[in-house]
Order: sequence, then C-alpha cells, then structure tokens
Amino acid sequence: MQRLRRLRQLGLAYLAFPSAEHSRFTHALGALAMGTHAFDELVGNAPERFGDSVHAAYQRRLVRAALLLHDIGHGPFSHSCESVLEVRHEARTGDLIALPEVAAGIADLDVDAKDVLALIVGDADNRYPALRELVSGPNLDADRMDYLLRDAYFTGVSNGRYDAEQLIGSLRVLERDGRLVVGIDRRGVVALESFVMARYMMFASVYFHHTTRMFEHILHDVLRDLWPNPHALDPIEEFLRWDDFRVLNALDEARSEAARALRNRVRVYALAAEFNAERDLKLFEACEAALRERFGPQNVWADSQAQLLHRLPFGIGEESTVWVDGPGGAVDAREVSDVIAKLSGKAYWRKLFVRRDSTSSGEAEIVSEARQLCAQILAKL
Repeated sequence: MQRLRRLRQLGLAYLAFPSAEHSRFTHALGALAMGTHAFDELVGNAPERFGDSVHAAYQRRLVRAALLLHDIGHGPFSHSCESVLEVRHEARTGDLIALPEVAAGIADLDVDAKDVLALIVGDADNRYPALRELVSGPNLDADRMDYLLRDAYFTGVSNGRYDAEQLIGSLRVLERDGRLVVGIDRRGVVALESFVMARYMMFASVYFHHTTRMFEHILHDVLRDLWPNPHALDPIEEFLRWDDFRVLNALDEARSEAARALRNRVRVYALAAEFNAERDLKLFEACEAALRERFGPQNVWADSQAQLLHRLPFGIGEESTVWVDGPGGAVDAREVSDVIAKLSGKAYWRKLFVRRDSTSSGEAEIVSEARQLCAQILAKL
C-alpha cells in the first residue's frame, strides 16, 4: 500500500501542470472517504436493502477495503506503462491481494478477500452487485468521484468540479429487472449532469492535454529500452520493485534521446493540429497524410483517443447506464436529461504532432509550416 505514495496519480501530467504531484495513495484515501459517505447515504435511505446490522456493517467494511486497495496494481506512471507491460493493473490485483502481508491486512478487517477482489475487478457475479457500482463503476463509483475533484484541484482546472454532495445525497438503491442497482433520485439529475460534464472537461483539459500525451509517447520509448523483456516484470515481486522514482533514477544512466527528453522536459514534438469532433476524422486523416508526405512518416506522430463519458447498455443483460428513480420505477438517465443523452457515447480527441528537428529548417519554421499546411487543408475541405 505504501508503494502508492511513489506513484503519481496523473503520471506525466506534472510536466504540463506543475502542481499535479499528488499520489495514488492520497487518491485511495479519498476514494475510501467518498465511498464511505456514499454507502452511508444508501443505507440511510434504504436500510432494508442491506440486511440486518451485522450484514450492513460487513458490507461497509467491504466497500472501504476494496476502495482502499483498488489501485494497488498500478505500475510506474500508472496507465502509461500498461501498453508496454501488456498487463492492465486490475489483472495484477488478485496476485497482490494474495500476498501474505496484504491478505493479513484484509483478514484483520474481517472481510473476505474474494469479496474484495470481486468488487475491485467488477465481477458481475459478485455477491453484492449494488456495491460493485460504488467501487468499479462504471458510472457512479467513488473512484471517479474522488479523482475528478482531486485532479481538478491539483491541476487548477476549475471545470473539473461538480456538486459531489448533491450527487451523493441523491444516491439510491433501485430495483431493475429483479436485481439491485445503484442509481439516483430525480433531485440528483442536475448533479449527475455536472458530474458527466466535469469528466468531459477533465479529459479535454488534463488527461489528453497535448503536452502530457507527447511525453507519454516518449515515455513508451524509454520503458521499452528499460524493459526489453516486459514479461520479466510478470512475477509480482519484481513488479513491485518498480515505481515512478526508480524509472526516473534509471534515466540518469540512459543515453537515448527519449531518456534525455523525459529527464529534462525537452519537447521533441510540436502540436500541428487537433480535432475534437467525430466528424473531423476525414480532416484528421487528410492532415496526417500531408504531414507525413512533407516531413516523413518517422517525423509525424498521430495520437487518437476516445473515451466513453457516460456508459451505455452494451452487453446482453448487463446494462451500464445510470438509472433514475421515478414514479413508475427506474428509468434511463437519458430519458430525463437531454444533457446526458447528448453526452452519452464516445468523445474524441485527435492530435497531430511533428518532430521539431524533422527538416534542416529552424524549429520555429518547422512548426509554423506544419500548422500552415494543416490550416490550408482545413480551409479547403
């Protein structure tokens, strides 16, 4: 657990937002506090949904344990390393919970480790389906409730804030098709709208910021050099030896351009153009082709990201939208909110970068030419 102190919550975002130095440890504590508040609100509104006092107390301890441990599987720079190691952090959680010291800590809390793991990984067959939403989402989890406010605070992005008290105060356990789900009452619709909007704003302003994305691209090169055989980190003991600080310390011995860029915040790439609408795909592809032809494929990097802002029903029998309590029973949030309906589905952020030293021209001339080239294409199409 203490290792989370040495993992930044936002990975390399501190290279764009200097105060984004907060850790996954503080986020874990925040998620625990947020989840406890949410659980108590649910029990206060419908105690009969949680059994007798003994069962309710067990579920409260279970939620707290799962939220405290939900991020223990993260590697250096959090999500940035997962594509290199080819293992998602949730997949390591089972091995970590099985470690003697972690298992002993869970036992001291008087909860079943299998129940903890089921909530963290979002097991659809877990014994407490309503609690799964609070821990692993996908829409009303305490993880997201905490990190949006925390990340907004430490980056100084005011648009990432939402009315947490109103949202939590509106949480309810509802029945949908014979099963229990966590939803909201109608008083919480506006708070839910602000929650979804905050998520959009944070992805647009922070999580997919062009400087952060550029250095994450460089980090991948650094990690591939550092871990030529990423499966050497598959043993959990070896994996736990790595954190943000060890990677940064290793850069002192590295001689690659990527290592130098990451160590000294050298901006190898410049942003040539960005496109944030689904309809911009053709423009994105046309600009990418023109840049590759002018500067060479090896000197252009195309970054395409998409994110679901409000999860929708995808799988059969596994509905993932937010349910709103109404006079006739639970209804889809999209039916009571035009904002939620319009923000449902994917949002897109596509960026084109060009290396600053891609031609013999000066850096300023290269960047200006790349941007003018894209501007000309945009004017024509």
